[in-house]
Amino acid sequence: MSMELAFLLLYFAAVIAIGVAVNRSTAKDRAGYLLGGRRLNAGVTALRLQSTSMSGYMFLGAGGLGYSQGYYGMWYALGDIGGGVINLSVIGRRMRKLSHLLGSITSIGYLEHRYPSKWTRLVAAPIALFCMFFYVLAQLLAGGQGLSLVTGLDLNIALVIAIGVILAYTFLGGFLAVAYTNFLQSIIMVIGMLWIFIATLQYVGGFTAGNQGLADLNENLLTMWGAEGQYFGQWGLILGALLVFSIGYMGWPHVNVGHMSMRRASIARRAGLYATGFNFLFIPAAYIIGMMGLLIVPNLADPEMAIFEVANTVLPPFAVGLVMAAIMAAIMSTADSLLLQTGTIASQDLWRRFVQKDLGERSSVTISRVAIVIVALIGLSFALIRPPGVFDVVVFATSVLGSAFVPVYVCAVWWKRANTPGAIVSMISGTVAAITAELLNTEDGIGLDAMVFGLSASVITLIVVSLATQKSHPVPPRVLAAVEETMKVAPAPKRLLVGEDRTLSTQRPVISNEEDR
Repeated sequence: MSMELAFLLLYFAAVIAIGVAVNRSTAKDRAGYLLGGRRLNAGVTALRLQSTSMSGYMFLGAGGLGYSQGYYGMWYALGDIGGGVINLSVIGRRMRKLSHLLGSITSIGYLEHRYPSKWTRLVAAPIALFCMFFYVLAQLLAGGQGLSLVTGLDLNIALVIAIGVILAYTFLGGFLAVAYTNFLQSIIMVIGMLWIFIATLQYVGGFTAGNQGLADLNENLLTMWGAEGQYFGQWGLILGALLVFSIGYMGWPHVNVGHMSMRRASIARRAGLYATGFNFLFIPAAYIIGMMGLLIVPNLADPEMAIFEVANTVLPPFAVGLVMAAIMAAIMSTADSLLLQTGTIASQDLWRRFVQKDLGERSSVTISRVAIVIVALIGLSFALIRPPGVFDVVVFATSVLGSAFVPVYVCAVWWKRANTPGAIVSMISGTVAAITAELLNTEDGIGLDAMVFGLSASVITLIVVSLATQKSHPVPPRVLAAVEETMKVAPAPKRLLVGEDRTLSTQRPVISNEEDR
């Protein structure tokens, strides 16, 4: 057995073991299965958020962008480095407290509780499912490609194995298994990425020598304007690159559910520091390795294989296995969160909310698990067809998610006058604007990124419609009181701990006011 395969098998066994270990404590009720009982500490919160956000994009899309466009990729990196701390600082603490006050246990249900109407959930859930399915698809593609490269297996077989492992521990342990495996995966990711980065710089003779080599190939690679200088002055595209992985995080339901699972609201502050440290170590390295790949493995047919091929070239055989485990960790840490959230939206936010409202706690967990399996199988079927590259799929999905949801999540805790009509119109307009811009290819046409269009539309409509409908659709007093309390750094009064999701009452005896600080 090769060293690479041995490391991967050990890694797969570890993550499945975590799923088995936490199964007993999460299978009893929805709050346990979907939120881990709201007991994550700062370290797990931060690294779960970052590993979920990074995904296989960092080992495939980021490396491929560096390989093809040089330092232009650093625009994405600049936004990404601050994404975690921005998310936790802007909405982390407040969302934890407000979700507790409103009794929310899903990130889409939280939106309905804040903007009370069944239409809030009926609009938000399909949009989230649509985008997150594409995001899942990108992770499955990345996982299959990575496993195939390491083991030499046929890509189709590798896809089946990769999704099988992810499905196993997500199915068993729910959110807590995903959070703990994400924590383990983030550590493996950092070690693996730094190992490749250091070995890459040694291979090319150092950072200065590497840059000189790139300049000899094409001086444009050393600028932030693209390999052909094509992005010079294209500030609409550059703004989109900065936004998609910075404030865009705040619109991703599978990321934001982590805020709701924190042990205490105050954990967000320390988690923000941990997240930033992780980002500084991890993110720039991926783009630089991709760039240096032009000197180490030139003329690759698929630029997204740059980091894989560089690792195989610059690392000793015993290290390649660990690095390949890191690559699989990046892929799986996002895929499991996405699978859990798509399953949650399908089963809890749609089926349980609108079809079978009288489901018991154990039955709800069972429905969630069935939904996760169905989503995984559908994703696998599409992955076998070979859709576009990972970079394109990820940027599309995250741009639409950010456009649709950033304003409603931010205004939920920062603007008391944001109301239900404003939220619904905002989500619809942001989605339509972002998808239309993608279809019309506004990047090439007028030099504006799709997310710039989408986010502008959703922000403007939320403000305008909310102000125009204040008299006809005022924010309910109970919700208004909860939002006002969220703005205070203090324990919440017990009189406000009454949410619409009454089933959460089974866990309320173990929740203290200390958690709202």
